[in-house]
Amino acid sequence: AGSLHRLGIPVVYYVCPQVWAWRSGRLRVLKRLVDRALVIFPFEAAIYRDAEIPVEFVGHPLLDLTPVSAGRDACAAEWGLDGAAPIVALLPGSRPNELRATLPTLADAVPRIAARVPGVQFVVARAPNLPDGLFDPLRAVRASRVVAIAGRTDDVLSASDVVVTASGTATVQTAIHERPMVIVYRLSPLTYRLGKRFVKVSTYGMANLVAGRRIVPELIQDAFTPGAVADETARYFEDAEYAARTRAALAEVRAKLGDGGASRRAAEQVLAVCRARGPQLG
Repeated sequence: AGSLHRLGIPVVYYVCPQVWAWRSGRLRVLKRLVDRALVIFPFEAAIYRDAEIPVEFVGHPLLDLTPVSAGRDACAAEWGLDGAAPIVALLPGSRPNELRATLPTLADAVPRIAARVPGVQFVVARAPNLPDGLFDPLRAVRASRVVAIAGRTDDVLSASDVVVTASGTATVQTAIHERPMVIVYRLSPLTYRLGKRFVKVSTYGMANLVAGRRIVPELIQDAFTPGAVADETARYFEDAEYAARTRAALAEVRAKLGDGGASRRAAEQVLAVCRARGPQLG
């Protein structure tokens, strides 16, 4: 961006840095280099506006990338599951280091959930191109039906009743499907201690950040235990009012993310910046 700016080329930043979470000093650099910031979360616009950076909220691009699902019954039949019985989706992450940190605890939580939720089944949303060995902890589970489905996260979410997901973009994807979720995450102890000093937010899950309050539970670092995962997951099945409140709050989050067309609006903003800089760019 600095090189382009020095050449007189306008810079439009689409999907901006998470300055609201850490390293807010980057706003000073962005103010100097960026002609317009295009943000994908509604609360980000005020942050950039307060820093005197031209900004537009264009919505979240995932809204346009969520395919129409085959439906719960069709997916359950294809995967050998009972569509009438409870289904819990497990989204352990998409990177090997995430799976190594999350899957053993999730595997230990599965029989605990099964003891609380009669007939429960589990579907693992498996990111593509991951080694089979990373999923060994789940293969040892015998307490309930567990299947792993690769490359079809939206179908897994659509077919599920409750989701246990690693923190990250998957929480936005889960919110778009309006599925009650439990957010989990674990870093190495040293990385967590060092990073915690610089993080400015009190919640980590994007669903909670967009809502402006904690609407779904977060089990981070030492709080991420098999018992806690089981308790928070089972609560959605045992407390119908709690589950309904969560779904209603997630519907509000989905609405706040926009109504689709984020990339089209981003392209329009790029063209507007070019036109404003002269006919040679327009």
